[in-house]
Amino acid sequence: MDGAFFTNWNDIGRVLAVGAAAYVSLVLILRISGKRTLSKLNAFDFVVTIALGSTLASVLTSKTLSLAEGVTALALLVGLQLVVTSLAVRSRRFDRIVKSEPSLLLRNGELLSDAMRRERVTPDEVMSAIRDAGATTFAAASAVILESDGTLTALLADARSPGA
Repeated sequence: MDGAFFTNWNDIGRVLAVGAAAYVSLVLILRISGKRTLSKLNAFDFVVTIALGSTLASVLTSKTLSLAEGVTALALLVGLQLVVTSLAVRSRRFDRIVKSEPSLLLRNGELLSDAMRRERVTPDEVMSAIRDAGATTFAAASAVILESDGTLTALLADARSPGA
């Protein structure tokens, strides 16, 4: 064997030291960046999350990537996400570029087949959202919406608005 199972204690020590430092750095960067960085994931947030995980893994396992380079890469990714989300808040056009619009999948108890096919959602998934809202039939829902973060929201036909 060529040492694939164990090479030396220095490498283990490096992973432990750099890993702990990179982890603490990432937590601090995420805390500074605010709650939005860790919100429910839309497609853009998902990509950033995967990139953060990949970067952290590279810092942990690569002998050629320094801790400073890795922390800089993590900070860059979070910083870019802050810039993009700030632009999305200020510009509706930019927001539509980086996030999908919610989609109506059911209206007044009737499934909208074209929308469901386009969004690749099954009737069982719609029914699950209706059950989560406390009903048991399609007719009990006035609407089911596929949100931009991928969650399904069911609005019940007899739901009363606060103060009504």
